[in-house]
Amino acid sequence: MDEISQVYHQKLTSRRVIMTISLLIVGLILLVFGIGLSISLGAKDISFSTVMNSIFTGKHALDSQIVRDVRLPRAVAAALVGAFLAVSGAVMQGMTRNPIAEPSVLGITQGATLTISIAFAMQAKIGGAGLMFIAFIGASLSGLLVYFLSSRSKNGVDPAKLALAGTALGTLFISVAVAIAMYHNLSQQLSFWIVGGLTTAKWEGVQLLFFAGIWGVIAAIILSPSITILSLGEEVAIGLGKKTNTVRIMGIIIVILLSGSSVAVAGNIAFVGLIVPQIVRSLVGPDYRLIIPCSFVLGATLLVFSDIIARMINQPYETPVGSITALLGVPFFLYLVRKGARVS
Repeated sequence: MDEISQVYHQKLTSRRVIMTISLLIVGLILLVFGIGLSISLGAKDISFSTVMNSIFTGKHALDSQIVRDVRLPRAVAAALVGAFLAVSGAVMQGMTRNPIAEPSVLGITQGATLTISIAFAMQAKIGGAGLMFIAFIGASLSGLLVYFLSSRSKNGVDPAKLALAGTALGTLFISVAVAIAMYHNLSQQLSFWIVGGLTTAKWEGVQLLFFAGIWGVIAAIILSPSITILSLGEEVAIGLGKKTNTVRIMGIIIVILLSGSSVAVAGNIAFVGLIVPQIVRSLVGPDYRLIIPCSFVLGATLLVFSDIIARMINQPYETPVGSITALLGVPFFLYLVRKGARVS
């Protein structure tokens, strides 16, 4: 019987590995296609051959400037932000065993938005790096506050309390941010950070995303075996010798690093971290060594195509990309609630 069980487990594992590889290949193909489409489409359509010449040879001076300075950094920023938010959601869902956990649901991105609104109200002259640092402060404080409010003395974090505390604090943070913006006549300036968008994405933002966020992704991959064990339950993880509080603290730091950098560049984009890990988990299984890399690729793909839709759906005006992801995410969220998703 043990031999049959072992053979079945090996077949199941091999199937999941094959599914993972297939998912990564298809996701990468779609991602490359989406980035190419994102660069080509816009107020001025640019042919693929012109795009390639603009990138590699610098011909077509006007088109080259549009491609290199506007559309290419925007497409790359969309891919990185989507990837980081999806990985953040995967890490949070694994740590808390809560299928609706993600940075925006747990108030982390709203906390970053609040600190940015305070900085604007103080009329602080800050560049991209300073903005990212401020977003990190907000994400860190809100993440630690939610973690503290939902923690139990002996059994770690209560997943239900985590979702409730995050939702309540996230609503509070956004309300205060809006109040500050209205009082200081900054509503138009702050609206970008509340609804999310990539209109201001430049190479400076891409560099900040890459150098700050890539370390979070590497750390998430290294931590993925521990997250898989923790997702099986507190007792199981302790029985296998895992220091659950240490794993959770490291996970929170990863989420803050990834979501803080994302908010600093793209504002408050919701539901990417909710949708993608759920879909990936249903395809590759509960092993976070497989979930995290797949979430990275599919999250990048989702936001790149969402950004294309946001730019093209109401030309010549631009729809906030956060509205597009919300249109996708809210029905998915309601489906999980209706399905009776496990939260503890």
